Amino acid sequence: MSGATLAEELAAFAAGTTYDDLPPEVVESVKMRVLDTLGIAVAAAPLETSRAARAWAREQGGAATASAVGVAERLPAPMAAFVNGVLAHSLDYDDTHLPSVLHPSATVVPAALAAAERVGAHGRDVVRAIAVGLEACVRIGMAGYDEEAKNSTFFEHGQHATSICGAMGGAVAAAVLDGGEDAVRNSLGVAASMAAGIIEANRTGGTVKRIHCGWAAHSAICAADLVRHGLTGPPTVLEGRFGFFQAWLHGRFDASAVTDGLGTEWAVPGIFFKPYPANHFTHAAVDAAAALRARGLRPDDIASLTLGVPAPNLRTIGEPIEVKRAPETGYMAQFSGPYAVAVGLLGGGGLGAGLEDYTDELAHDPARRAVMAKVDVVADERCTAIFPRQFPAVLTARLHDGSEVVEEVLTTRGGPERPLSFDELATKFRENASRTLGPDEVQGLATACHELDQHTDLSAVLGPLTAVDAR
Repeated sequence: MSGATLAEELAAFAAGTTYDDLPPEVVESVKMRVLDTLGIAVAAAPLETSRAARAWAREQGGAATASAVGVAERLPAPMAAFVNGVLAHSLDYDDTHLPSVLHPSATVVPAALAAAERVGAHGRDVVRAIAVGLEACVRIGMAGYDEEAKNSTFFEHGQHATSICGAMGGAVAAAVLDGGEDAVRNSLGVAASMAAGIIEANRTGGTVKRIHCGWAAHSAICAADLVRHGLTGPPTVLEGRFGFFQAWLHGRFDASAVTDGLGTEWAVPGIFFKPYPANHFTHAAVDAAAALRARGLRPDDIASLTLGVPAPNLRTIGEPIEVKRAPETGYMAQFSGPYAVAVGLLGGGGLGAGLEDYTDELAHDPARRAVMAKVDVVADERCTAIFPRQFPAVLTARLHDGSEVVEEVLTTRGGPERPLSFDELATKFRENASRTLGPDEVQGLATACHELDQHTDLSAVLGPLTAVDAR
């Protein structure tokens, strides 16, 4: 493939990869990601932002071809992808690729499902499209990872890499379902002019971040549709003088991250699932505190707690400490190291912490506030050295008798070193989906995802989503 541009190499990979070319672990991973993404979307259906997304999508009109969570009638494929993408990213519960810190499935899965339902694709083709779309998304994101700085250049520039790279990966998934190599390459070229997202809302508030993955999924399908109607994109869209990497990364990118091992070394199985509905930096704190609880320690036994985390994580989950020890809302609790310690020490639902553990009421719970008051969050050198390929934590409990108990969690649950099984993902799915679906629908959807590559009618699989009670 000598002399090919990066978009041409990605297009050749996507179009040339068949379902039978996919390693078994990739197929299994894709099915689990569909299950996970749909469960999160169902759980997010009652949110005010979800209602807004559905209302706007229904106002747009157009051919009714795809299913959206909480919308009784079908919507145009771009609108269905928008709704499902918004919901999939709204609870901070969607999967994460490290070290790029992308959340790829919340865009790629909704885009692929909507595009596949519209063209009547076989389940095998859906699995294949999601696999190559996720791979493209992650590789484009990794091209912007700065190894020396241990950070994503996208984030340093205030850009939401998840939605920016997600639009590109989603376009690959949508295009490969209804076209060949040229369609994929041109869809990348068109989607690059639609990819967007800034993360200022993380700093000063606003709910706009919740639409990022939905808008990226919408853009992905629109790009593929425009190409189908004859629009074209530049072959040098990624690395060109005025291309994607110049526009977003000021020309600092690693082309080898896109191409090395493409088609033979898959990133998809290594994308981390989130076992807990909170900022990923807090997960090891939940595990470490749960380990203290498993040893028989009770909050009353503990005089003080020190949570050691990677230095870059400190500003997100430990500063200012007064705020992190007394979150005012469930959302603020999702970004609090002390609150994560309280959840682990007191015990949570689901896989160890569930959505019911992050409410406005529990953020003010006296028992949790008492634990949080004992927690200091500090930078730990060993954790910093491991970051960002893991989000580790070291929790030290000083007891009233003067002794210390230390729990180290150096690998993140849900990643390759501590994977979640399909049964564990199914537990998370049931916890999420049962909030708005009945037991029969929940079980049916779980079975359908597990057997996704055997289905010939995707509408039958997605049908229960339209019946979600989103009031």
